[in-house]
Amino acid sequence: MATPRKSTPSRTTRQPEKGRTTAKRAASPGASQNGQRPSPPQSLRNVALMAARELAQLIGHDPEGIVAVEKRDEGWLVQVEVVEAHRIPATTDILAVYEVEVDADGGVTGYRRKDRYVRGRVQE
Repeated sequence: MATPRKSTPSRTTRQPEKGRTTAKRAASPGASQNGQRPSPPQSLRNVALMAARELAQLIGHDPEGIVAVEKRDEGWLVQVEVVEAHRIPATTDILAVYEVEVDADGGVTGYRRKDRYVRGRVQE
């Protein structure tokens, strides 16, 4: 013999009480009109690392180090040192310094090689 199914009560939606209105939550001070927060200001470290990574992808050489980072009105200027040719001994490696221009949103807008030299050379 089959067991009778238990009926489940139907769900009802709760209606606001008379005289009450449902107000939308006010936007927080940092929120924009579309509900998304504006991007946080770019930190010096993040801008430099991102510029070095993107430069490496563009030129095909790994960055050796970040030489300088400068905040400008329209964005950032990052100088990245790159090993362009590994040699034996390592003191004869060919290094180059590239300037990478980064806009205010963190996107790379351009780069150029500023200097090229042998690792063992003393710079002044």
